Amino acid sequence: MTRVRIDLFSSLDGYTAAPDPMADNPMGEDWGPLTAAYAATRTFRQKVFGDTSGAGTTGVDESYAAAFFTGVGAEIMGAAMFGLHANPDDPDWKGWWGDEPPFGCPVYVLTHSAPRPSIAMVNGTTFHFRSGAIEEVLAEATAAAGGLDVRVGGGVRTAQEFLRAGLVDDLHVGIAPIVLARGNRVWDDLRGLEHTHRVTTEVAESGTIHVTFTREEQR
Repeated sequence: MTRVRIDLFSSLDGYTAAPDPMADNPMGEDWGPLTAAYAATRTFRQKVFGDTSGAGTTGVDESYAAAFFTGVGAEIMGAAMFGLHANPDDPDWKGWWGDEPPFGCPVYVLTHSAPRPSIAMVNGTTFHFRSGAIEEVLAEATAAAGGLDVRVGGGVRTAQEFLRAGLVDDLHVGIAPIVLARGNRVWDDLRGLEHTHRVTTEVAESGTIHVTFTREEQR
């Protein structure tokens, strides 16, 4: 049965990095320290950097990184995560994920600039652009997932929209042991999430606190 999943990163004070499309690091200058433990894992190094040496951490952080890439049949993301705001008028812009994006499945990009032609990449990733209601896009992604899960990739505002609509079965938040005091707030308008989902926590060797919200009953 298809489940809808989200993975987010947060600081101890409840912020995630604010993207900066004009910078060399489009995810924002705080993204590095916020995701350092995740980026150090063996799975991340292999899936994103193409490092097949086996290097990388193998503890609790690794188990969550491996789960992130497992069982996903389709992805939904906001326009900012794809990078449309960086090159909004360039028909040849294929996002900032490179020639081999780490998805390997259909990806549905939510954007007011749709319709746009779909973009097929070499590793099984195809970007589709949609401007409809999130429930409609989720239904399309669920059909495309073929019984696997649908991952809502973000950014945080897209994730919050799905959470507020009650469409998310599994939420994982990696809380880094840092204080940002700036960025985008993760938990705004999500009061009571612990009443609809079972909550578990686990502390990794890196000090990252992994918090999961799991809905027991299918929507």
